[in-house]
Amino acid sequence: MSGVGKVVCVTGGAGYIASWLVKLLLERGYTVKATVRDPDNPKKTLHLRALEGALERLHLVKADLLHEGAFDAVVDGCEGVFHTASPFYHAVSDPQTELIEPAVKGTLNVLGSCAKTASVKRVIVTSSIAAVVYSGRPRTPDVVVDETWFSDPDVCRSMKAWYPLSKTLAEEAAWKFAKEKGLDMVTVNPGMVIGPLLQPTLNTSAEAIMNLINGATTFPNASFTWVHVRDVALAHILAYEVSSASGRYCLTERVAHFSEIVAILQQLYPNLPLPEKCVDDNPYVPTYQISKERAKSLGIEFIPLEVGLKDTVESLKEKNFVSF
Repeated sequence: MSGVGKVVCVTGGAGYIASWLVKLLLERGYTVKATVRDPDNPKKTLHLRALEGALERLHLVKADLLHEGAFDAVVDGCEGVFHTASPFYHAVSDPQTELIEPAVKGTLNVLGSCAKTASVKRVIVTSSIAAVVYSGRPRTPDVVVDETWFSDPDVCRSMKAWYPLSKTLAEEAAWKFAKEKGLDMVTVNPGMVIGPLLQPTLNTSAEAIMNLINGATTFPNASFTWVHVRDVALAHILAYEVSSASGRYCLTERVAHFSEIVAILQQLYPNLPLPEKCVDDNPYVPTYQISKERAKSLGIEFIPLEVGLKDTVESLKEKNFVSF
């Protein structure tokens, strides 16, 4: 589908997923209004302005997630709105202020502006697999997690899993609001996103890979869901363009323990000093499965994890985050 003549909005435009989303939207011919905290900060915007088609069809707009009504003027005239802006950190001192409030309030502010705007046909919200898997149900190799699973806020709180809690509460609030207002909304729920970085800053998921190749002596005892950033950006666009798209879409190419990530990196880069042992002596946290049925129904053919890891490392090298 061509986006020629169509105007869409991307919130948090300078972020990792959002930058790729802006890139693919411009490639499809869309005119894109991207919100950023500071349009005049070249460090945050240069990579966006350098994209093909940006000069003619990219408009960078200042908007504050926490201010009600801040997106009214931004979404006016847009047919589609992609809400990707949400903080993603692991180390937080005040989860409520740093993660939960921006995620929940920010989402409701954007949706509130969309609900008031006649031009908006559909809203795509970037949620997370973190809003899916923390349900308290067992996750073992024979278990298949799908879109009917919802994380339980109490489980997140008991684990002090603040990022999953922020995404869970934000998605819950979004569905409630969309239902009340009759808003056509779809959520995309990606796992740990890897692949090339367009932005100059290091993002949390790429940092997880960088830590492994930067002299770490141990790897985490954790199993994560992994997906390529290009697939995530494309899924957002297809969730908007495919008229029958609805509900949630889990996006994960593979669930892999960090021991498997290290093994793949070892194959790709035999001379790299990689951690050989796990951080603890406990049994490895089991892997499980994430259903790909709905993602495939959108038209996503997942890029293999091996390619995503290689793309990440090469990008980290290119941007001088690592050198070898």
